Amino acid sequence: MRYTTRVSTHYEAIDWYKLPRYYDLVFSSLNRQEIAFLADLYESHGFSSKGRMLEPACGSGRLVEGLARRGFHVDGFDLSPDMVDFAQKRMSRKGLSGDIWVDDMASFKTTRRYEFAFCLVSSFKYLLTEAQALGHLRSVAAALKPGGIYALGFHLTEYEDRRKDREEWSGARGRTKVHCRIDSWPPDHKSRLEKIRARMTVTMPTRTAAMESEWMFRTYSRDEFLRLIRKCSELEHVATHNFDYQADEEIELGEDDLDTIVILRRR
Repeated sequence: MRYTTRVSTHYEAIDWYKLPRYYDLVFSSLNRQEIAFLADLYESHGFSSKGRMLEPACGSGRLVEGLARRGFHVDGFDLSPDMVDFAQKRMSRKGLSGDIWVDDMASFKTTRRYEFAFCLVSSFKYLLTEAQALGHLRSVAAALKPGGIYALGFHLTEYEDRRKDREEWSGARGRTKVHCRIDSWPPDHKSRLEKIRARMTVTMPTRTAAMESEWMFRTYSRDEFLRLIRKCSELEHVATHNFDYQADEEIELGEDDLDTIVILRRR
């Protein structure tokens, strides 16, 4: 009889937003698709010149940089000082313009006005109360010019589905490789919260590190999100896309895909 021994990995508990280099690698495989999609959306909604864009929760600045390379003036902010520092340095290193600062999604203010704003990868769901979510939408509306567009990407929830969900991502740069597994547990419908855990394994030439970070997300069914939008009279829902990132293909909200990018227009 052959026996095998399962070796358990010890994951160091750490806030992954303090690790911008590795976080950046996790999502780097999406850069080309997302940047092209956002540029196509900008054009398809009637903006002919390359104007101003804003990214709430810009993280490591990967999309800010990519769109700036295409000729847009892109600003961004994030709650994490580590992410902001990383993003500022990458823009400076590349000689690209664009302001990046520390701010809160729920209550940010800016004196500039933008044609286009975007926030992908479910960052919106970090806002854990209705007041915070509504405050965010109103702050975005105040930052947009009349007719301006907000592309908001997040996962809708089917409360009847009680299965645990898992996504895996990998990225590499030079001799550093990162593998990330993101687990989500079935949400509680009453509290509208779901537990999320990200586990990262970083392989470097001389060592391997394993880290994990946990947080809570606010959940949205189709109807819950539509009720929220109705409370923000400054914005109207005009289109929905999925994570295939095709600007010329629309879906019905909540019917074809739970991976949702809603297009909101400033009235």
